[in-house]
Amino acid sequence: MAKEVHSTSTEGFSTQNKIREFETTIDATGEDAPDTLETLLATYSACFVPALRVGSEQRGGGDLGEVEIAVTGELNDDDKLESISFDVTTEADLDDETAAKVNERAQELCKVHDALKESLHADVTIND
Repeated sequence: MAKEVHSTSTEGFSTQNKIREFETTIDATGEDAPDTLETLLATYSACFVPALRVGSEQRGGGDLGEVEIAVTGELNDDDKLESISFDVTTEADLDDETAAKVNERAQELCKVHDALKESLHADVTIND
């Protein structure tokens, strides 16, 4: 099995991407659409949400209710990602021990987390 994306850029730094029957635009300059790093951060957090939900069910946290992630990507002097942090808020009331177990399991389950070099793994804080 493989995942396939077809990307086309007719001019400039904007790219149109066809993913199955969906289309997205990414603009490296961030002028006409989200830039490449913003898109990566959104993809990472969108992958982390279901991983948190499954991790919570598997590690005794139950249903998390609404989950919100404030993502910060710090850049270095070359405008490359240096670090990523997630500030996660859930409706569930998780004690510190359960939140740590849920976070650990979510990191194991998240495919984007797995695909990033270790220095870019998100530093996660879970709040209720």
